Parts: sequence; structure tokens; C-alpha cells
Amino acid sequence: MTTTPLFQRRPIWIAATAVLLLGIATAWSLHHTAFAAKLDTATKVPAVQVTTVRVQQQNVQVYRAGIGAVSAMASVTVKARVDGQLDKVGFAEGQDVKAGQLLAQLDPRTLQAQLAQAQATRAKDQATLANARADLARYATLIAQDAATQQQVDTQKALVAQLEAAVQTDNAAVQYAEVQLSFTRIASPISGRVGARLVDPGNIVHATDTTGLVVINQIDPIAVQFTLPEEAVQDIHRAQDTSKQPLGVVAYDRSGTELLGTGKLILLNNQIDTTTGTVQLKGSFANPSHSLWPGQFVNVRLQLGLRQNALTVPAAAVQRSQAGTYVWTVGDDSTVADTPVQVAQIADGVAVIAKGLNAGQRVVVDGQYKLKSGIGIIEPTQGSAAKTTGGSAQ
Repeated sequence: MTTTPLFQRRPIWIAATAVLLLGIATAWSLHHTAFAAKLDTATKVPAVQVTTVRVQQQNVQVYRAGIGAVSAMASVTVKARVDGQLDKVGFAEGQDVKAGQLLAQLDPRTLQAQLAQAQATRAKDQATLANARADLARYATLIAQDAATQQQVDTQKALVAQLEAAVQTDNAAVQYAEVQLSFTRIASPISGRVGARLVDPGNIVHATDTTGLVVINQIDPIAVQFTLPEEAVQDIHRAQDTSKQPLGVVAYDRSGTELLGTGKLILLNNQIDTTTGTVQLKGSFANPSHSLWPGQFVNVRLQLGLRQNALTVPAAAVQRSQAGTYVWTVGDDSTVADTPVQVAQIADGVAVIAKGLNAGQRVVVDGQYKLKSGIGIIEPTQGSAAKTTGGSAQ
């Protein structure tokens, strides 16, 4: 029997061991690769369906928005200026009246008698004055003939002066009586619309009555009073300095959808209310159709100018966090990133971006709540761009 020496069998054993180890390593590598592929498949986040638009560049109306109330441009409570019985009224409740139109007539008989008495007194004093002047002329002739003394002439001159003063007093009394009599005819001081009649004919009215006869409100033109935050004052001043015309004011209904009128700014109050931190403003509106009515609450926009080539996105694209405002921007690889932006103003569904975006960038306007930085997105219609229009409030 032939026996293989030990030193000849060792290489065979080593080779077999190497082959076995290589097989084990290969099997482990294949298993690890398959496991990693399964794990990657299990943890991969699917793309999120969103809607995007592109940042647009356009001219945008800049304005400040506030809440206001409509008020009459002028409001007059018509009162009697003399005491007397109200004979008749010359208007119907709710009627439009013109300046100078007769509104009421008081019983004039008492004041007519007082006027006649003053005129009679003046006539008597005028006759006495004429006689005194004739006597003075005669005294002047007599003194030239040494038939009268200088004292008589001086006395007569004094009498003439006294009677002239009396006639002047009579003239004033007549004028006063005429004015008092004119107060029995009460005319409208302004054009406007009368309200409810506060006194009926037959009643005695007095100059001291507080209620008056009727209230007249001037409603064409009409005024809108509103307030803005104190920080708007500097913007308003800058807009007024650059504009040759009064700043425009636009009034909408409470919902902000129906345009009620356009007017102009006529008042920026000369001080800020320290209790509310606001400043009062007033606009004047032509109101021929009476779409604005005293006491009505409206949404007001004070137009400050036009922002040229502003970068705009739909307001829905702007998100807010503790760090500030941001939008989700879409990269060329269809992944998103949260991009901080500085918003100049938002109104009418349009946000004006002052910093953070460029024209043409894609931003997400719907589906943001599912997004995280780096995640992929898909769209129902790729490449669509929503149109953004309208003004903006500063």
C-alpha cells in the first residue's frame, strides 16, 4: 500500500478551503444585494401629485386696503330761526331738494307788523330830520344878516346830527325786521335728500328747539371715511409727492366683490390716533346712481400707484412658518425645495414677491401639505401655467 506523504496532501487541503470560503463570500454578497434592493424598494417615497405655475412678471396696482363707512358729504339739520306757527312744508319725505328750495313756511303776520312799525318810525324820524335841516338852512341865512346868534346855529346843527343818527337807527331796525321776516320762509341751504319730517304743520316751533324740522344729507357727491395703519402714512405721502392728481379711492361692498364707486382722496388727517395706531382718511365719490348710502360699511382701497414688472404668483403658493414665508419651488429634476421669499403684498389672490424668486420659476400652488424637501412631484398636466391678474394691497 502506497501512502501519500503529508507535505504532498497539504496544498490540496488549502485549495479546497479557499474554494469553500469563496463560495460562502459569494453567497453572502448575493444575499446582501437582494436585501438592499428589497429595502430600497420598501423605503422609496412615491412622487407627489401637485399643481404648479410659473412666476410671472407684470404691472400690478399697489394700494392700501381698509374698512370704511359711507357718510354724507354735508349734513344739515334745518331749524327755525324765529318762533312761530308752522303753516306748511314744501317737501315730501325722502325727496331730493335743491339749494334755495322752500322747505317750510312760518306764520309771518307778527313779524310783518314789526317791520311795518319799524318803517313807520323811520318815516317819522326822516320827516323830522328834513324839517331840522330846513331850519338849519334858515338859521344860516339869518346869521349872515345878523338876525340869529351863533348859538342858535350850533344848536340846530346838533339837532340835525341827532336826527340823522336816529334815522340810521331806524334803518337798522327796518333791516333787522326784514331779516326776521325772511326767516319765516325756510329754504334749503344745500342740495341733497331730505329725511323724515320731524314737525308737522300747525305746531309752534321755536328757535331754541334742538330737533329741527328735517335733516338734509348731501349724497351726490358722497364721502367715505376709512382708517389705515399708521405705517401707511409714509407710503401715502410718497404717492402724493409723485402724483400730480389726487390719489384714487375705490369702494367695494362688504364681500369685496361688487364695485360701488370710484373717487378721490380729499383728506389725510393731520394726526394719528394714538389709541388705535391708525390714521383717518376721507374720499369723495360721485354718486348719481346712489350705490353708496350714508351709514353703509364698505371695503376701501386707496390706490398708491403702479408697480412695474412685479414678480407675481398665486397667493395660494405662499406658505407660512415660524421662520417666515416660503414657497415650494420645483427644480429641473422635478424635485421640490422650500424657498424663503419676501412678500411685498397680497391681494385679489395674487402675491407680489419682492425677493426670493425669479421670473419663469415653477412653484407649487396645490398639494403642498404632502411635500418635503427633495421629494419628487408629478402633475396632471405638465408644463401648465396659471394666469395671475389683478391688483395688490400694500
